[in-house]
Amino acid sequence: MSEHHLDARRLLCPMPVIKTQNKVSDLNVGDILHVACTDPGVLSDIPAWARINGHEVISQQENEDEIIITVRVGS
Repeated sequence: MSEHHLDARRLLCPMPVIKTQNKVSDLNVGDILHVACTDPGVLSDIPAWARINGHEVISQQENEDEIIITVRVGS
């Protein structure tokens, strides 16, 4: 298992999900991906994408100007 980071800040829907999907396709099952975003739509979009595709959102952190969503890659 390894940890990876994706900068999807300043991107609007659907680009954060597309970039997350592209990054996950290069990772191994069990890897962790931290996605940094600024579009509040990712709070529902990335969890929905993860659920449909067999991945797990393990945390969502919001601060003033950034959202970090952490995903565990599934099979």
